[in-house]
Amino acid sequence: MTWTLPDPMLTTPAAGPDLPPGCAAEPKWDGYRAQLARWADGRVLLRSRQGTDMTAAFPEIRDAALAQLPGDTGLDGELVVWEAGRLAFERLQQRLARRRGAGALTAAQSWPAHYVVFDLLHLDDTDLTAWPYALRRTALEDLFTDAALTAPLTLCPSTTDPATAREWLTWTAAGLEGLCFKRLTEPYRPGARSWQKHKVRDTADAIVGAVTGPAAAPRTLLLGRYDARGALRYIGRTVPLARTATAALAEDLTPAAGEHPWSGRTFTAGWGSRDVLEVRLVDPQLVVEVDVDVARDAAGRWRHPVRLHRPRPDLSPDAVPPFRA
Repeated sequence: MTWTLPDPMLTTPAAGPDLPPGCAAEPKWDGYRAQLARWADGRVLLRSRQGTDMTAAFPEIRDAALAQLPGDTGLDGELVVWEAGRLAFERLQQRLARRRGAGALTAAQSWPAHYVVFDLLHLDDTDLTAWPYALRRTALEDLFTDAALTAPLTLCPSTTDPATAREWLTWTAAGLEGLCFKRLTEPYRPGARSWQKHKVRDTADAIVGAVTGPAAAPRTLLLGRYDARGALRYIGRTVPLARTATAALAEDLTPAAGEHPWSGRTFTAGWGSRDVLEVRLVDPQLVVEVDVDVARDAAGRWRHPVRLHRPRPDLSPDAVPPFRA
């Protein structure tokens, strides 16, 4: 092995959804960031942004790299699983939980992945990281054409047309998280937060069913919505609240008395942690408006932390949209 994959180039929040001058836009998928190396001696490495070796967990991507890529190729992209008309991030998590042997093969058959390629870092004996994005993109498109690359290797769309980029923002129902903006003249800068990322966010109403911390000074809110059978379903948790918000909330939060829809239930911290939270149940009467992104898990819950936008004491719980998986 005469070359190595560079550290991944990273993103910083964009000022807004509009395509900046001198940039190209790419869709930001709800998947796992991954770099892929295929060496001339037949070795393949698929690694996460943090450097975790994921090669064994995705045998179909490994086999496609061996069969289709030229001898010394380095790629950057996103692992995704498509299921029931949407990108299913939770299937990627299950794939990584079964990352060895027969379990990985069975998972690949049940939830096949695609590798959406958005950058070309190395080709044959050439390190392309010093090339500007526009030239790397042309080389990547030529690679897909000349090598006749096919699924599960997929070319990520790219555009310099603002109207096209805006149209992509309508794909959120299928699992598009937003847009990534890349300067046409910029090289691939390992470890630098220089690409810009706009994440689609919206506001939504939910019912406060529990809190962490005391009800008089809550730290976070546990949120729910009623389903068609009248059960209060957990849908997500807020990030820690600002001090100015806790006082206003405390006036409208009442500790639960007697039976509660979530009595006896435990909640984990979530977002990668399985630590059990110490929560206090409250009377599920207060509606709040929260700032959310488009990512959902298979159960219909918000997969990322949400931010409190404002309390809505003017709304009753039956005015909140029903829970839908």
